[in-house]
Amino acid sequence: MITIIKLQFSIIIPVYNRPKEIDELLTSFLKQNFKEHYEILIIEDGSTEKSDVIVNKYKSELNISYFFKANSGAGASRNFGMQKASGNYCIILDSDVVLPSHYLTQVSKALQRNYTDAFGGPDTAHKSFTPMQKAINYAMTSFLTTGGIRGKKKGVGKFQLRSFNLGISKKAFLETKGFSNMKTGEDIDLTFRLWQKGFKTQLITFAFVYHKRRSTLPQFLKQTFSFGVARPILNRKYPESKKITFWFPTLFILGFLLSLIFNLLGFPYFLYFYYIYFLLIVIDSFIQNKSISVAFFSIITTFTQFLGYGAGFFKSQFLNK
Repeated sequence: MITIIKLQFSIIIPVYNRPKEIDELLTSFLKQNFKEHYEILIIEDGSTEKSDVIVNKYKSELNISYFFKANSGAGASRNFGMQKASGNYCIILDSDVVLPSHYLTQVSKALQRNYTDAFGGPDTAHKSFTPMQKAINYAMTSFLTTGGIRGKKKGVGKFQLRSFNLGISKKAFLETKGFSNMKTGEDIDLTFRLWQKGFKTQLITFAFVYHKRRSTLPQFLKQTFSFGVARPILNRKYPESKKITFWFPTLFILGFLLSLIFNLLGFPYFLYFYYIYFLLIVIDSFIQNKSISVAFFSIITTFTQFLGYGAGFFKSQFLNK
């Protein structure tokens, strides 16, 4: 279906204490091969390390506006940006992404070919990323870890948006009122409310971003814990969204602990499953990243992800009702 709407993009980027990231992201806008008019709105969410000086460097080359507001979280900052936007289609990006040169062109072509009022795109690792960044990216995107639900495959049902790389029409924003006050899972919550209003979503496979993820392992653990906490809340809010696969990280960790106990009792056989699984992780990660160090880091990041998400899910499911 060819859309009859002339797309006018407004790029919304909330930022909190990340001026270096904004510099890298804005540099990638200078390399876009997209020739149509668009605007960029930087929403500074009460940062103590402000990005205004960085933003001013680009004002002569980019149509960019800078807003400073009291700290209220990423969701509210995105809503603030969409309220200020003059375009009819908003693209929301995290500050820790970098765009390939074709990003905006691919978004425009896909929406002209098959218009939907919201879309999401995948994330991937750039060749310049550190081994740990690549390993975290692997843990978050691999079929063997998350089943590819973050955009590496299309056969995952209706696509659920992720806030690091999504688009939403101004019409859909006004009808849904944008992001809720959930601290984590607000993008999934928005997806369900879009569907309830009759809006469609799609995955634009080629609209990927390089997601830098400047996380240490403790930060990654904390982040995945919050993801796990959010899922039972979403399941209770939207019962039709429940899937048995959401239990997998919790069962994985509980099974690992039981396997260690059985091993101490002289029954090592249950641990063989984990040996085989992590061997597959190493092989798959090596094939994807062509790096031994990334492959072995992927064992650590995969286990960290399961531990964080599984513990958060367990706590939210059984202890926070």
